Amino acid sequence: MPDIKRVYLFGNGSAEGKAEMKNLLGGKGANLAEMNLIGVPVPPGFTITTDACNEYTKLGEDKMRELLKAEVQTAVKYVENLMHMQFGSNENPLLLSVRSGSRASMPGMMDTILNLGMNDQAVQGIIKKTGNERFAWDSYRRFVQMYGDVVLGLKPASKEEHDPFEVLIDEMKKERKVTNDLELTAADLKELVTRFKKAVKDNTGHDFPDDPWEQLWGSIFAVFNSWNNDRAVFYRQLNDIPDDWGTAVNVQAMVFGNMGESSATGVAFTRDAATGENLFNGEYLINAQGEDVVAGIRTPQQITKIGSQRWAALAGVTEEVRAAQFPSLEEAMPEVYQELYATQKKLENHTKDMQDVEFTIQEGKLWMLQTRNGKRTGFAMVKVAMDMVREGLIDEKTALLRMEPNKLDELLHPVFSGEALAKAKEIAKGLPASPGAATGQIVFFAEDAEAWAAQGKKVVLCRLETSPEDLRGMNVAQGILTARGGMTSHAAVVARGMGKCCVSGAGSINIDYKNRTMSVGNTVYKEGDWISLNGSTGQVIEGKLQTVDPELSGDFGELMKLADKYTRMYVRTNADTPKDATVARNFGAKGIGLCRTEHTFFEGDRINSMSETILADDE
Repeated sequence: MPDIKRVYLFGNGSAEGKAEMKNLLGGKGANLAEMNLIGVPVPPGFTITTDACNEYTKLGEDKMRELLKAEVQTAVKYVENLMHMQFGSNENPLLLSVRSGSRASMPGMMDTILNLGMNDQAVQGIIKKTGNERFAWDSYRRFVQMYGDVVLGLKPASKEEHDPFEVLIDEMKKERKVTNDLELTAADLKELVTRFKKAVKDNTGHDFPDDPWEQLWGSIFAVFNSWNNDRAVFYRQLNDIPDDWGTAVNVQAMVFGNMGESSATGVAFTRDAATGENLFNGEYLINAQGEDVVAGIRTPQQITKIGSQRWAALAGVTEEVRAAQFPSLEEAMPEVYQELYATQKKLENHTKDMQDVEFTIQEGKLWMLQTRNGKRTGFAMVKVAMDMVREGLIDEKTALLRMEPNKLDELLHPVFSGEALAKAKEIAKGLPASPGAATGQIVFFAEDAEAWAAQGKKVVLCRLETSPEDLRGMNVAQGILTARGGMTSHAAVVARGMGKCCVSGAGSINIDYKNRTMSVGNTVYKEGDWISLNGSTGQVIEGKLQTVDPELSGDFGELMKLADKYTRMYVRTNADTPKDATVARNFGAKGIGLCRTEHTFFEGDRINSMSETILADDE
């Protein structure tokens, strides 16, 4: 036994950790353990602690491998026994996923690797075992793509360039005269693996590793390193997360959403993260793996029938076409949907908060990959808390303690006036991913958004889809517009967490990064042109729109009453005019604490009379 325990096991209904161990196991690791303990189906695995991440930062890779080696080998053996598979086997290979997970939720900031353990021998073993050649080669090409990016560092050379792996995929689709990844054959995917490996060698100077253990150690240390990548450091600064918290590493047996039409992957919320509505919602993709949904590369379908019908209404899709071509999970896999619905209800009742869950369906069997408290807008924060008080899930003091002051401030941001919307020229429509009103000049790159904002300009960041590298630009933008992705894409989730207006999946928009243009039909918009976004309806509007102050909801008023009920300190306002005093009283101020009499002369034309009196030569 090591002096310090650095690895914690979970699987088959048991776990060495629990929810209260979030500081040590990270939020994801603690929740994976807790889900096991309450009977939720979770692929077995193990968590390497956040303390180990801090040790790695101090001691380096060689020493850390020495300290972790025995525990990691024991943990892999534990997963092998539960899955009846062997890591590194050519006949019955166990494949693994490697994910980060700090104690604070940091969606998309750190790195993930799937299908680890794949090599030229393992892929043949999987083909023999499953009889599904396309699935095997698809899993292999995904692994080479993720490992090549995260561990070996094959990334776009400049901001104008696309992901080098996606470029190779697009070239292959063009050669084969197909438009969808799913139309590529097993032979096509096998050829992609060869091209991917060649690209890795040509651009990084490294051969792609075949040894599964070398792959695993490379991935573990890549996750530790991702704690200090630029986007993670910036996210921590933005959200006041200490640098010394570190990230845990979660290693799990792979389950596969890309095994065919009876397999899928998805992301869901137990309530609406944008509005707070008590409605289970989310998105899924048939024959896909988890990163496909959040990356926004394919626009996913809705989980619930009502969500699908709402999406169709926004997209202008008839009910007949929706049901035939874009069915909800509830309609496509009703039995799995019912199990998923019961599981999300169980998780929300257990945690007593809105949950953000990830799941995979492998040949009709549901597996839960993650649960965490969901990021939400200020409006949703208030509604969810007040609804849960009324439902008896939480008490009044808990509701107050869940309020984040900066998110309450979102409720006071201006909205578009009805008059302005009536005259607006709608140029495109997407999904209302994060509510609010945004007006700004078009920019296409995060660095430009930062530079323009530093000059005092208002910008709207327009992307095909966002990635964690865009975080700084998203932070300074008035709003975010993406041509691809859904309500659970990176852009949508991060925008809601920031309180930014966001419209995602506006499919009629074509973005040309090289020429810095955005076109809708025959109309071309250039960088610097003004557009407006209505995050509540998904509208993309030409030009600037007038805004007005919002009307606050009844839930906000109820929340203020609770604040008055439990407060030990009252607030008086700084008000110089009747209007200021009225606004302050409406927000709950108990009186006027400061009134500067000289400011009372600013009303109307009083200042002119006062100036004449002061400067007069006589009485």
